[in-house]
Amino acid sequence: MMLDEKANLGGKVAALLGGGGGIGAAATLGLARMGVDIAVLDKDGAALQATKAEVEAMGRRCFAFEGDVLSTDDVRDFYAAIGTEFDRLDIVVNVAGGVNQRDFLTGTDEQDAEDIRRNFGYVIQSIRLAVPLIERGGHGRGGSIINFTTIEAYRGAASFSVYAGAKAANANLRRALAVEFGRRRIRINEVTPDTTPSQGNANALLPELAATMVDTPPHVLEAAMAMYIPRGVSATPDDLADTVVFLASDLSRAITGVNIHVDGGTSAAMGFINWPGGGYCPAPLGEALKLLFPNN
Repeated sequence: MMLDEKANLGGKVAALLGGGGGIGAAATLGLARMGVDIAVLDKDGAALQATKAEVEAMGRRCFAFEGDVLSTDDVRDFYAAIGTEFDRLDIVVNVAGGVNQRDFLTGTDEQDAEDIRRNFGYVIQSIRLAVPLIERGGHGRGGSIINFTTIEAYRGAASFSVYAGAKAANANLRRALAVEFGRRRIRINEVTPDTTPSQGNANALLPELAATMVDTPPHVLEAAMAMYIPRGVSATPDDLADTVVFLASDLSRAITGVNIHVDGGTSAAMGFINWPGGGYCPAPLGEALKLLFPNN
């Protein structure tokens, strides 16, 4: 197909950190479908092996490494293994991240350090180790580095403050390295989801909030998403994976230093919600207030 030829992904090699399950697995499989061989690191061994089997069923090579991005040794060993297992590296996708919701003042130094490492620190290490492998195939062939962040990096995410700050740091890292790596022909871009359903997003919520979500009827959750998301439905893991494939491919060869919000329009809305009975407004008014507070 002409589009596949323009994408020019066949035979390339991608490293995905956090690519074993959930959104990461969707990105891994999306690249494999385009003819990319895979190296993947994930702390969930069962998910890792399941994804490896799917990649290999497509006829692509998959090196699976069980490890945690919190460990500098694991990340270093992963890249050392890539250097042995493959003769090239073209694409890096830093998917891993996560947090547990909590008020800022209740956090500990240890929790803060973990949030920063899991959502920003390992990205620095990953990129620094990846570039020599990308350039091993010859200076100028270049490559594509894709970092995942979150909409919380772009708004005042109360009860996710350190996480949001760590994710926001990726934005200026992305811009700075896009300039610094430009002559190396290494592009660096960012994918930013919002409400995409994933186990990681569910795990981030306070236990009492997560418990209420379990008991909420699906049609009520769908109605809530229709209020919040201008497009009316959440972006799926496959929507995010398609964006990764685009940024990894030659279809985006002139794009570097940018952030793509894959969120159905929530970042554009900046808090404007389509309230039932009230229409678009940052806060509920009119009939929406009566629906929310029927006894007042």
